[in-house]
Order: sequence, then structure tokens, then C-alpha cells
Amino acid sequence: MAKAIMVQGTMSNVGKSLITAGLCRIFKQDGYKVAPFKSQNMALNSFITEEGMEMGRAQVMQAEAAGIAPDVRMNPILLKPTNDVGSQVIVNGEVLGTMSARDYFAFKHKLVPDVMKAFCELSAENDIIVIEGAGSPAEVNLKDEDIVNMGMAKMAKAPVLLVGDIDRGGVFAQLIGTVSLLEEDEQKMVKGLIINKFRGDKTILDPGIAILEEKSGIDVVGVAPYLHIDVEDEDSLSERLEFCGNGNAATLIDIAVIRLPRISNFTDLNVMETIPGVSVRYVKNLQELKDPDMIVLPGSKNTISDLLWMRQNGLEAALLKQAGAGKVIFGICGGFQMLGEALADPMGIETSGEVRGMGLLPIDTVFLEKKTRSRVTGSFLTEGTLFDSLKDRKLEAEGYEIHMGQSTLKAGAKHLLTLTDAVTGQTKQDGAYKGNIFGSYVHGIFDGAGIGQAIIQALADKKGVQMGDMGSMTYAEYKETQYDLLADSLREYLDIDKIYRILEAGIDE
Repeated sequence: MAKAIMVQGTMSNVGKSLITAGLCRIFKQDGYKVAPFKSQNMALNSFITEEGMEMGRAQVMQAEAAGIAPDVRMNPILLKPTNDVGSQVIVNGEVLGTMSARDYFAFKHKLVPDVMKAFCELSAENDIIVIEGAGSPAEVNLKDEDIVNMGMAKMAKAPVLLVGDIDRGGVFAQLIGTVSLLEEDEQKMVKGLIINKFRGDKTILDPGIAILEEKSGIDVVGVAPYLHIDVEDEDSLSERLEFCGNGNAATLIDIAVIRLPRISNFTDLNVMETIPGVSVRYVKNLQELKDPDMIVLPGSKNTISDLLWMRQNGLEAALLKQAGAGKVIFGICGGFQMLGEALADPMGIETSGEVRGMGLLPIDTVFLEKKTRSRVTGSFLTEGTLFDSLKDRKLEAEGYEIHMGQSTLKAGAKHLLTLTDAVTGQTKQDGAYKGNIFGSYVHGIFDGAGIGQAIIQALADKKGVQMGDMGSMTYAEYKETQYDLLADSLREYLDIDKIYRILEAGIDE
């Protein structure tokens, strides 16, 4: 069975996912078979495995760092919020149902066997499991039914590294306060403290570290700097979503992504951020929209609600005006559905009834109970459009579908892609385009080799600007460089030898 170590945090967004990914990469580089694990994840950023199972995107990123294929066992429970008090509950990659927070809290102990089955199977196949916690282990109102922080650490018999975020301030109170709220047996399981996102001269911090170790009785195993590493983010707390300005003087092509209240799978645009001269902005009001070269409507966990939000705040009217002026509009998944003429929800999947779409594509969408989940590859059908080169160069899209609705094309629209299902081998057509309006259900549609560059070049030609060298590195190759950079940085700033000793020693039974 594998050795296990767990990364917990004093709160959300302190860097647990990044530290976990970095440790996975380090252990891989050192010759170990390693896998990430998170028993319960709450995020709208999800992924479909080769087997058609749904899991959290953070564990996909960590699996890539570990050099292995994503496996739904790495994230047996995924919660996808549908509103402020309820979530879709996904167990072992399949939808179990939608529950209120209170109902799920009362139910989740029944999922412990699923969690432990997934963990034990991964443990039998690997040398090391790096477990990620969620939120904070010191949420005393939730501790009795905890299956993701100290509850998981106990089930896995995993020593814990506790991460605090100094960038938010109060890191000493974060760490000492969190430890003090744990039970005595839980405190003994915390074997190392990590101060994350530090900026400045570490020697100024040293007196505080001495006091922290004295008061907590736990060694500080590293002070990690504020790392500028470009890996995929877990959820809508992502700092990249805060970029709404366009102050980069080198920007030649400006892409505006509508930051929907229930935005999902925003990682679809990450590849564009790697291309020199391209700005990707996330905007949530008219003032931020400005005059981009392309507007993207991303995925949404509540398409109808997010469409009505755009209708109420004026963004829909602005997009219609931009579309009429020839601006390129690209919708992905829920964003694709919004571009159509009508969205019907006869079964109350999101909200009962029917609403008018934006009317930019002649399609109608009906929401159904069964979720479409599939890995796909595809070829573009874009002849005669701005994006001719996607078809002419025979560029291959690769991604995944994950949606509740089915869309039907009407007169005047053409399909955007021909897709092949990775599991069944069946082919079908996807998406639609008409003039300057494009839409697809495929997440990751821009990630394939050459696709992002071809789209940017087409936008540059339309605008009459010279892009210069956009590089030949694929997005997959780019991500590999970032995982190596992350590992190199953590090796420099964390005491990896001590972490290995913690891993080897485990916890006292």
C-alpha cells in the first residue's frame, strides 16, 4: 500500500491545490508512482475522463503533474453548486442527484465507503498518495461529519501539512488558530506548517517563524514565495478572473470573456493567455466590456439564470450590438445554448418553462435529465468563415462534452465540428456557426495543437495587425514546463527532505 501525506489549509484559496500538484511532480521526478486524491471537491470546473466519468479539474491538473492519466477515483465526490443553497452531487463520476446543503450534510456519511474504496484502490496501485483537503479543518460546526479534512486524514492514516496564506495577512493567527481548534489527536497529526505566498525578505519573517513553532509545537517546513506559475485553477476564486482591465501596451488581440455568476470550465481560455500579444479579460459589466476583438460566452452551471443576468445588466444588448457590427462571438457549452433562439426546461432541471435566447444562432435547446458526458476528438467544418484555416489545415480539436441540454439546428445554421466519441467510436456533428457567430459544446476546443494560434491569426488578419512569432509549443508542452517550474520552486523553498521524513514516519497509531 502507498504512503500518504495530506495538504490542508487554513481557509480556501491558500494554495493547497498548487502545493499538492508540486509535491506530486517532485515525487514523480524522484522516481515514485504518485497519485493525487481529494475525497470531496466543490467546484464548477470539472472534467470528463476517457471513460466518460466526471471529476474535479484540480485533480486533473494534479494528475498531469504526477505524469498519469486523470482517474475518477482521484475525486470520488464532486459537488457542483446550482444555487446559493444547493449542489448537484456527483459520486464516482456520475450524477447522484441535487441536494440542499442541509440534506447533503446529513447524507454524506453514507458516501464514506465510496471514498475509501477509491482511496484504497489508488493506494494499491501507487507508491505515494498526496491528499488535498478542502476549506479549513477548523470549521467546528462541520467536524462531526467531516470526510475531507481531518476525517479523511484519519481514514487514510496520513500526516498533515497545514498551509497558511501570508498574502491575505494574519498568517500566524491562521496557523496557530487552526491548530488550536483541532482535537488533541488531530493536532498530533499536523507534522509540518507551510507559509505560502510570501513576498519580500524572508529574514524579516524568521522571528515570527520561531514564535510560530514555539506556540504550535510544529515545525515550519517551508516558506513558499508568491509563485507566478501558470497552471489551471480550481474554481471561481481564481485570480485570473479578476483581470478586467486592458493595460498591457503589447496587446494586439483582446478577448473578453463574460464572467457569468455561475461560470464553469473557464479554463477553456487558458491556452489563449499563453500566446504573446493576446489579452484575455473576464468582464462582468458594460464598463469592463469595452471593444474587444472576440467575445466569449463560457460554460455555465445555470444557463438560463445566467442568460437572464446578462439581460438585466445590459450585457446581452451590448453583445447583440457588437454581433451586428461584425464582432466575433464564440459560445461554449452553456454559452453556446444562450446564443440560440429558445431554451426550454420542461423537466425543471434549472428552472421550469421556456425563455428566449439571444437569437444570434438559429438553434433551439431543450434541457433533459440525462447528462451528456464524453471525451471527443473532432475536425472543423469552418469553410467560408473567418476561421477557414481550422478546416484548411485539418487541425484536430480534442476535448470533452458535459451538458444537460440538447440543441437542434434550424435553417440558416451549419455545424461547426464533426466529432468522434473516444469510448464508443461513434461520430456526430456538434455546434453551429452563422457568419461571425460560433458555438460548440466542446470544452477544451481551443487547446489542440495550432488551434489557438490559428484563431488569433484570423482575428489579427481581420483587424489588420501583425502578430509576429506566436511560438510552436503546444499547450500540453507548455503545461509541462509549468509543472517543472513549480517543482523546482518548491524544492528551493520547502524542506523536501523533512517532508520525506514526515511521509515515511506516518502518524502514531
